[in-house]
Amino acid sequence: MENKGLQPIYLLSPEAQRTIGRDAQRLNILAAKLVAETVRTTLGPKGMDKMLVDSLGDVIVTNDGVTILETMEIQHPAAKMIVEIAKTQENEVGDGTTTAVVLAGELLKNAEKLLDQDVHPTIITRGYQKAFERALKELNKIAKDISLKDEEVLKKIVMTAMTGKGAETAKEKLAEMIIKAVKHVAEKKGDAYEVDLNNIKIEKKVGGGIEDSVLVEGVVLDKEVVHPQMPKKVENAKILLLNMPLEVKETEIDAKIQITDPMQIEAFLKQEEKIIREMVEKIKNTGANVVITQKGIDDLAQHFLAKEGILAIRRVKKSDMEKLAKATGAKILNTLEGIKEEDLGKAGLVEEKKVGDETMIFVTKCENPKAVTILVRGGTEHVVDETERAIKDALGDLAATLKDGKAVAGGGSVETELALRLKDFAETLSGKEQLAVQAYAEALEIIPRTLAENSGLDAIEILTELKAAHEKGNKDHGVEVFEGKIKNMWEEGVIEPLRVKTQALKSATEVANMILRIDDVIAAGKVDKGGQGQGDDLGMEE
Repeated sequence: MENKGLQPIYLLSPEAQRTIGRDAQRLNILAAKLVAETVRTTLGPKGMDKMLVDSLGDVIVTNDGVTILETMEIQHPAAKMIVEIAKTQENEVGDGTTTAVVLAGELLKNAEKLLDQDVHPTIITRGYQKAFERALKELNKIAKDISLKDEEVLKKIVMTAMTGKGAETAKEKLAEMIIKAVKHVAEKKGDAYEVDLNNIKIEKKVGGGIEDSVLVEGVVLDKEVVHPQMPKKVENAKILLLNMPLEVKETEIDAKIQITDPMQIEAFLKQEEKIIREMVEKIKNTGANVVITQKGIDDLAQHFLAKEGILAIRRVKKSDMEKLAKATGAKILNTLEGIKEEDLGKAGLVEEKKVGDETMIFVTKCENPKAVTILVRGGTEHVVDETERAIKDALGDLAATLKDGKAVAGGGSVETELALRLKDFAETLSGKEQLAVQAYAEALEIIPRTLAENSGLDAIEILTELKAAHEKGNKDHGVEVFEGKIKNMWEEGVIEPLRVKTQALKSATEVANMILRIDDVIAAGKVDKGGQGQGDDLGMEE
């Protein structure tokens, strides 16, 4: 029976865009592949850099995957999911963002070939999940145990993280600084070590070279002493940390003071002065010779503090106050009432110094600093920023290694070994899932292939040699990009934390599976000021 004369039913706004079935999958995979291709050339020690210009005209030069993807302001929804991989990798480990994104792109590229052979997306995702679970087991077998005592191996892990980045010229000095910094803040929890990277402050100052960067066993503040008459250097400092202003409190409610006699003004000002003088007297009586506050310090309070020979610093960030508390052992106080001597922190030296053309405060020679500062120097702002990113990657790698106590050889050796083992695993499966596991194994080979390509080597020749080495049982052999040879990467000192690999596999597999399961993309129409609907631009053209 025909529905003659019935009105058509519109489920969506006429301005909405909808892509269904194979087209939706194809466009989503294309978007993900484009994102992966964008960062792929930055992978490895010989990877290239990207110059990014944001909407304000600021320039960033980097080969850090997450920085590139965040600055690009990607619009396509599937491509945004790939950017999320990089962010997760950055938050979880701090390094391996490019690896994770490139893997996800290759997993989707190989899945597309299976989709063209009419393999259902559900079968592909099931095969990918099995391959991932098997890969994790094999990774744990391949990994080697590392502890805080293995300083030489830890140094190699840090240097591996910095190779190919802007800081490479001074990587040996920086590596020693990073290991020393982590040792200060690491806390033993059972067999592993917890490293709170928030306790390692990175302060940047343009000037000098990268090799002029220093580790300060204490805290560096981008501040200056508040009054010119105050001492610029205090030895055997007793530090009072305050979360209160050293000024006369204003009333909570709007109040009006009416003065009818000039003498009342004088009395009013004298009372203010008395309150501030009492505050300074209380500080002096505590025995403190350095005062650092999160809030302001009144001009009069500055004058009285200077007369007492007390060094004062104001408007210090909350995060810096917390670091100061950890470095000096001080408590952050909200009142001047009832201060005890144990509330004060101790430092061998608090000093105002010139760094470049700016003044900074150095709180150093702390007894057992649980917070330290790495002062990064460099010739230009771009160099300093890229060095900071390299140091953060290295710190993340070191923290992840100490937490898990495991590391693996780099240079594409792990991915090649996993690919080999997954291909053997695929032989034990039946049906089309076998094809998905093989596709997963082949996708892993993109890492050594990319390392070879980015180094100007013959990728096919290198991959053939690499596979042959692994088939002979040399599981630590990878691509030595500087000489263009296949070598034992563990012996060459190219070592990475296990967590970098496990997290990259986890994120890449989850996102690839999620994108493969999408068969319908509905983009709602935008409503402009005039109330007219506009089709939502997915941010990509076919």
